[in-house]
Amino acid sequence: MSKSPTQTIMRSGLGLVRGLGSAKTGASHWLAERATGLALVPLSLWFIYSILSLLGAPRAAVVAWGGHMVNATLLLALVLIMFHHMAMGLQVVMEDYIHSEKRRLVSVLLMKAVVGLFGLAATLAIIKLALVG
Repeated sequence: MSKSPTQTIMRSGLGLVRGLGSAKTGASHWLAERATGLALVPLSLWFIYSILSLLGAPRAAVVAWGGHMVNATLLLALVLIMFHHMAMGLQVVMEDYIHSEKRRLVSVLLMKAVVGLFGLAATLAIIKLALVG
């Protein structure tokens, strides 16, 4: 029986694992998720309070409320932050549970396109409401 030659690797332990880690991009993504989540708390509470105070109000009152600059600005902030937060969360779920690299890439790109289109539609609706009111 012949012995196969062994290969000696002249690299340190750090050199062997370099490039296999997270590249430290997960920390900024995690922090961004927490920041948007924190920003959504007061915006969501404001939105719920506003909607509850508008229950039973005529359409003209709702349009006037939406046309007020502060309300339109807060609505726009709520929508933009909410859709960004949703896209980040869905991306993490897709990265964790879709194991095929190609499928994961296509899924993330498709999800971001759909979320972007819905966010754009909501933004245009708020701008239209602000201009009418």
